[in-house]
Amino acid sequence: MALLQLRHLTPHSLPLSFTSKLHHFRCSPLKFPRVSFSASASASTTMAKQVLVPIANGTEPMEAVITIDVLRRSGADVTVASVEKELRVDACHGVKIDADALIADCTKDTVFDLIALPGGMPGATNLKNCGVLETVAKKQAEDGRFYAAVCASPAVALGSWGLLKGLKATCYPSFMEQLTSCATAVESRVQQDGNVVTSRGPGTTMEFAVTLVELLYGKEKANEVSGPLVMRPKHGDEYTITEINPVDWKCNNNPQILVPIADGSEEMEAVMIIDILRRAKANVVVASVGDSLEILASRKVKLVADMLLDEAARLSYDLIVLPGGLGGAQAFASSDKLVNLLKKQAESNKPYGAICASPALVLEPHGLLKGKKATAFPAMCNKLSDQSFIDNRVVVDGNLITSRGPGTSMEFSLGIVEKFFGRQKALELAKVMLVVN
Repeated sequence: MALLQLRHLTPHSLPLSFTSKLHHFRCSPLKFPRVSFSASASASTTMAKQVLVPIANGTEPMEAVITIDVLRRSGADVTVASVEKELRVDACHGVKIDADALIADCTKDTVFDLIALPGGMPGATNLKNCGVLETVAKKQAEDGRFYAAVCASPAVALGSWGLLKGLKATCYPSFMEQLTSCATAVESRVQQDGNVVTSRGPGTTMEFAVTLVELLYGKEKANEVSGPLVMRPKHGDEYTITEINPVDWKCNNNPQILVPIADGSEEMEAVMIIDILRRAKANVVVASVGDSLEILASRKVKLVADMLLDEAARLSYDLIVLPGGLGGAQAFASSDKLVNLLKKQAESNKPYGAICASPALVLEPHGLLKGKKATAFPAMCNKLSDQSFIDNRVVVDGNLITSRGPGTSMEFSLGIVEKFFGRQKALELAKVMLVVN
């Protein structure tokens, strides 16, 4: 059984996990010249592929956003389509996402190279019950083009439409029995059979998405995209979080946690933090640092906050935690209100944290890492005054928690769960999400 471990170290211990030499991330999708595609061509000589990602009320937001984000990093032209009557969908765990278009409006004239379905319940059922999507998916299969699904959707949607007959497929464990009636069910984290790719749940979605990049653009592009994600070296295996100067993180009942978001925030990081902490029953307040509740994240996913920061700042928090993304981190650093909240949090010896660009661009310049061990996005670590712990995937130093990037966001979030709720709760969540096998 894979376990989440917290190592308690002295300030003089310097455990290292792995060192990643990564290129600096970009905050907008890459563009590629329009030339004909061949299986061996790299994405730099390939026209952008058209991808449809349908979303519904009850969609699992981690699965949707990770798939969209990773595919857009590859240069794919991803259309996020609502199967509901409105663009805004109420995804699981209180996450609101605004789609790019309604499903009926974006499928009339576009031929998609890939259709990828996120899971979640009742999201998968809502996708299955969408007649327009069913028609488009069946045509996709008839024409020999790629289609994919994760979590409940392989069994609930693709299987119900008869699109997995004679194929090996996988899905979320509790839907495996249903899958056996419409496919050859296997327990792989990601399964490809012909033009179809299926996967198991939130914890396998990044692997799933990188596989889709390889399907569309080849291995070289998949490696190029996966590097800056800071993915786990061995998916599903035991992992550790590095802790020094351990202190108890205290709260009354369920912790109240502030997660600010802004234009340019990294949507995968934001959604994983929000989703996982709400699964643990934390009271998570998502606050927009801009003038609108809707923010346009780094890969153009439209997320909707619960309130503006001005309103959120009136409350007190057991933890303030910042997602990354270059534009978002810059917006955080420029917000006097947010910086003051963080400083008061630190002065009160209450927990605060950040991931990716935010430790380097927000915490460091405002003196919030003074005397602390921390990590950050690899290309940003040279901005940290103390770089002795930068190669660790998640670092907890007293009331501070920091981490590296999208691929460490689940470990980062589980580390927060463990500090507030205990090791057992974190392990239970890790298993439910398929983070560990």
